[in-house]
Amino acid sequence: MKRAQSAILTALATGGLMAPLAGHATEGALGRPVSGTSVSSGVGIVPTEPVWIANLQELYMNGSISGGREVPIAGKTSLGIDAKIAFTLATLMKVWDTGSGPWNFASSFTLPYVWTTVHATAGVGTFSRGTSDRASNLYDMYFSPIIAGYHFSKTSHMALSFNVWAPTGQYDKNALANPSLNNWTFVPQVAFTHEMPEYGAEFNVVGAFQFYTRNTATDYQNAPLFTLDVMGLKRFGKWGAGLVMGTVQQLGKDSGPTADRLNGFRGRDFAMGPIVTYDTKLGGKAPLSFSLRWVPTVTSTNRLDSTATVMGTATLIF
Repeated sequence: MKRAQSAILTALATGGLMAPLAGHATEGALGRPVSGTSVSSGVGIVPTEPVWIANLQELYMNGSISGGREVPIAGKTSLGIDAKIAFTLATLMKVWDTGSGPWNFASSFTLPYVWTTVHATAGVGTFSRGTSDRASNLYDMYFSPIIAGYHFSKTSHMALSFNVWAPTGQYDKNALANPSLNNWTFVPQVAFTHEMPEYGAEFNVVGAFQFYTRNTATDYQNAPLFTLDVMGLKRFGKWGAGLVMGTVQQLGKDSGPTADRLNGFRGRDFAMGPIVTYDTKLGGKAPLSFSLRWVPTVTSTNRLDSTATVMGTATLIF
C-alpha cells in the first residue's frame, strides 16, 4: 500500500498540479491557454493522502501574427503583432483528508507574475507604425475551489475541477501590454491518467472549456474556447521522456465593436513538442519532480504563432 501511495504522489508531483498557463486575451490573439502546457505526468491523479503540494512554473513564449492581418488589441486593431511573454506561477495545493474510497478532493491557489512586451508592426486607428509597449507585474489570480479525483483502478484515474481566473491585475485600456485581461474566466476541466507500469509508460489527457466575461473597458467579448492537451511518457528510472500535443479551438465568434469589424476574429491552433522529466526525493523523503518541455506552434489561425514556447516546472510534496 505504501508503495502504491508513493507512486501516486510522485506521479502528481511530476504532473504539476494541473496547473494553469496564460497569455494575452483572445482580444490580443492568444487567450489564457497556451497549447500543450496544461497536460503533465499524473495530471488526472489526486493523492489518497492529505498532503500539501507546492509547484513553481516558468513559461516563456515568443509569438507573432504577421503584418497584413488585423488583430484586435486594446480596443483597436493592429496590422500584425509580435509579443514576448514570460510567466512565473507559484501554486499551492491542499489535498483534503477524505479517507479511503475512490474519491479524493483538493483545492489550490496560484499567484502569477508576468513580464511581456508587445510590438504593433503597423497601425490602424490611433496606433502608429512601430508602436511598442511592455508590462511587468502581478497577473490575474487563479484558483480552484474544488478538484475531485476519482480512481477507476490502481492504474486509471480522473480529476474534475472548476477553476477561476479573477481580474486582479492592473489594466489600462490604452496600453498594448497589460498584466491582466480585465475579465473573469471560468474553466471547467477534466483530466485523465492511465498508467502502464509493465512498460514504464503512461498516457495523460486534459480537456477544458473557457468562458469569459466581457471586457468592460473595451466592450470586447471573447468567445468560449475549447482546449485539449495530450501527452505520452516513457520512464527510464528517474528520467522520463515523451511527446506533448495540444490544441485550442474557439467556439463561435468574438463580439463587440472591434470584433465585429474583424468578422468575429475566430481562432485556433495546434502545437506539438517533446518533454523531459526527472523524479527524486528531497532529504530522501519528500517527492521532488522537475520537467522541461518545448511545444512550438505547428499551425495557427488568428492566434500567436510561436517557435519558442518553453515551460519548466518544479513540484514538491510535503
